[in-house]
Amino acid sequence: MPLFQSFRNLPQKTRIGVGLAFLAWGAVGLYISDTAEKKLGFEPSQKDKEALEAVVPKITLVERDGES
Repeated sequence: MPLFQSFRNLPQKTRIGVGLAFLAWGAVGLYISDTAEKKLGFEPSQKDKEALEAVVPKITLVERDGES
């Protein structure tokens, strides 16, 4: 039985619990990764930030005549 079908066969409250657990897992992972970067010294330098800024595409909004 495919994984998605097994998930759909779970009771509704269980599926909600599994979904909330995945959201919590992601939030904890984001927090821990930022903290680990600082403790292990992997924070980007100013030079790294400038290099990243140079390759990020720029978006320019252009207004058309007669349209809002």
